[in-house]
Amino acid sequence: MGSLHEGHLALVDAARAVSDVVVMSIFVNPLQFGPSEDFSRYPRDLPRDRTLAASRGVDAIFLPDVSVMYQPGSDTRVVPGPGADRWEGEVRPGHFTGVLTVVAKLFHLVTPDVAVFGQKDAQQAALIRRMVRDLDWPVALVVAPTTREPSGLALSSRNSYLSAEDRLQAVGLSAALRAAHEAWRGGETAGDRLVAVARRVLEVYPGVSPEYISAVEPEALAPVETVGAGCLMLVAARVGSTRLIDNIVFGEGIP
Repeated sequence: MGSLHEGHLALVDAARAVSDVVVMSIFVNPLQFGPSEDFSRYPRDLPRDRTLAASRGVDAIFLPDVSVMYQPGSDTRVVPGPGADRWEGEVRPGHFTGVLTVVAKLFHLVTPDVAVFGQKDAQQAALIRRMVRDLDWPVALVVAPTTREPSGLALSSRNSYLSAEDRLQAVGLSAALRAAHEAWRGGETAGDRLVAVARRVLEVYPGVSPEYISAVEPEALAPVETVGAGCLMLVAARVGSTRLIDNIVFGEGIP
């Protein structure tokens, strides 16, 4: 959705590693924003985005207008299954209908052989993977690791909303995930106990207000009692007025 940062550019690197030509779409999709969300103030800087994309080797940028993507009277939507009802889907009703609809349209318009998404949006990646499978889309998906600041904070366009104090608090998300992963490496496999480890770390960061923390399996992201390699821990929280998400894959952790 533009406002490019190193995380987006790492996706370009991953695409170039497996492709001859790399196309980047930049489109702030109104369909995935709720009525009280930040569509109008979502960060946009197209000249900077063009420069960064070109510097990393993007061959073409697809920049559709809202009026082109959603023509007057457009009302056909791609509706996800029940895996979209929890986590982000519960907090942001209709969000994943907007995501899958625009991704389906972009796949149709660009016809990629390979599509690269980021691990930070784990639920989005899981639902797109299921859409590709269920609708027999001839595209291979690559999910690239989350790119982080040295503090551990996951890169996000919404980080631009954080004040200096907020940023000090926001590192609590990755600290909590790291602590849970270390506990898992130490032999703890009970999902509820690993969640408790993460919650205790977040209590050290009073500026962080958690919305959910859960240990889940990797396909439908349903909660699990016993955590094995490949399971995830998801977290969403508000830091000041900014809503952030993050996750880890057990067995991979946070570098």
